Amino acid sequence: MSTPVVFIHGLWLHASSWQPWVELFRAEGYAPVAPGWPGEPGTVAEAREHPEAVADHGIDDVVEHYAKVIAGLPAKPILIGHSFGGMIAQKLLGQDLAAAAVAVDAAQIKGVLPLPLSALRATLPVFRNPANKHRAVSLTAQQFRFAFGNAVTEQESQELFDRWAVPAPGKPLFEAAAANFDPHSPAKVDTANELRGPLLLITGGRDHTVPESVTRATLKQYRHSHAVTDLLDFPDRAHSLTIDSGWRAVADESLAWLRRNGL
Repeated sequence: MSTPVVFIHGLWLHASSWQPWVELFRAEGYAPVAPGWPGEPGTVAEAREHPEAVADHGIDDVVEHYAKVIAGLPAKPILIGHSFGGMIAQKLLGQDLAAAAVAVDAAQIKGVLPLPLSALRATLPVFRNPANKHRAVSLTAQQFRFAFGNAVTEQESQELFDRWAVPAPGKPLFEAAAANFDPHSPAKVDTANELRGPLLLITGGRDHTVPESVTRATLKQYRHSHAVTDLLDFPDRAHSLTIDSGWRAVADESLAWLRRNGL
């Protein structure tokens, strides 16, 4: 039986942005799926036309949604998440719902303190209006360039924006921002779980949205668990590293790590 793999995207990207990864993992013998977030329309065009479909969905909603996806699979899957998808993957792994997880430039979990200025600037389109907590918010091409495409050419950033960018719910960002002040924050992950599967944290050294300092601080949160937790750094990559022209290097390293861990 092929091992299931569930791809979990983050804010401002459509689930179909995982298609090259899905095709690669299928060719490598896995059984991959890339479901969208709750309410997410099936195409980029529909998602842009109906931003209200994803509005007001928070972290717990997304975790529950993917837990239901996992429940329908024949075995515990490998989870591969990007940005907020990386946080969701860590939560599900901590709940023992996955065999392993790869969290790429994952949004900060509860307990992570660094809040770099670049991350504040990248998320300003949401935080500038408190009402955005209950809305879906779009990025302009210029905002996408800063938040995602700063390590690729302006032309490639524009192409990625045109192909994959969609409105995203503001609620997860507000929840993550308040995480360290909320004892019951949905951004809390069971980092002390000794029995969970292996976790690989991947960071892009030029990422504005989830800077390397955030990922390294996330790694420290796992120091009380003896379960496998590894860090992989791509120094010259930014937040677009799963979708830009260098995606294959990230995917290949993820596959190699899975194999090293018997997966």
